[in-house]
Amino acid sequence: MALAPLPPQPAGVAWPTAGWPAGELPAHARAAVTALADAAFAAPVTEALGETHALVIVQGGRLVYERYNEGFGPEATYPSWSKAKSITHALVGLAVGDGKLDVHAPAEVPEWDAPGDPRGAITLDQLLRMSSGLDWVEEYSRDKPSDVIDMLFGGGRGDVAGFAAAKPLAHAPDSFFYYSSGTTNIVARALGRALDASGPAFEAFMRERLFDPIGMKSAMPSFDAAGTFIGSSFCFATARDFARFGLLHLRDGIWDGRRLLPQGWVDYARTPTFQQAGAADGAYGAHWWLDIAGPGSFSANGYDGQFTVCVPDLDLVLVRHGASEAQKTAVKAWVAELVDAFRA
Repeated sequence: MALAPLPPQPAGVAWPTAGWPAGELPAHARAAVTALADAAFAAPVTEALGETHALVIVQGGRLVYERYNEGFGPEATYPSWSKAKSITHALVGLAVGDGKLDVHAPAEVPEWDAPGDPRGAITLDQLLRMSSGLDWVEEYSRDKPSDVIDMLFGGGRGDVAGFAAAKPLAHAPDSFFYYSSGTTNIVARALGRALDASGPAFEAFMRERLFDPIGMKSAMPSFDAAGTFIGSSFCFATARDFARFGLLHLRDGIWDGRRLLPQGWVDYARTPTFQQAGAADGAYGAHWWLDIAGPGSFSANGYDGQFTVCVPDLDLVLVRHGASEAQKTAVKAWVAELVDAFRA
């Protein structure tokens, strides 16, 4: 399957390391984008879309639309929730580029070291593609059994990776797709071990190698008591900074003439993963979702309606933040309709 080509930064458009170059909505998209945004921002809470806190749209490397609801603004930081998974993927790419990790080798997980443990064969690639086969319940309702809630807020919160790595296999590795926040935290700890860094040292790596070079100054990652980046769920940032992260990937990991992510790493992220019939929530790559805004698009999606969407054919990045878990299907459709307005 051929991947959509990733567009370069247009000549004469400054990189938004310090501030975003301003642009305008295309004339053909203006009415539709304005109407869709008006519907989302009509009240603090709307029946159709829940709470919409922030909307940022970048096209051609320029900020063409930005809007915030009452009580929010450009300087506010917003929860990543599972958008942090895509940040974790980028950090793994940096270590791969440094020769410190091989995604196709078995992951370094102490809990799986015993001779004959079938989990010892699980690779980082299978973890990144949510195909490890580990038993897991990704349920967000507190009145139902939930491994993710136990990991983040219950008995597993002090060692999120250890909690997830203790799970047995439910399926043979690489045979069954199941979205799992636990697998991301196993990846984050394996990355920390490869870097010999945890807690503040790991955060320094994040800032030096990823956040600072692209001007993502507002990023606030969270760590558990064991020093593992909670890469499944917790990295706050401004909407503009999440747009910077999206633009880095739309530009194939290159920023201002410097390659940050290794050649082919973004293509790896957006190469589809096998999913058995009936797998929920859409197509998936490697810690990025696929096709939410049309074929070739790829996105970092988070609980409660957080989105950073990259659309290569339009050279567009869209960031949406809010509180809309009950309306998540409607919000996805709204995001797709916003992007389609640029295609009209």
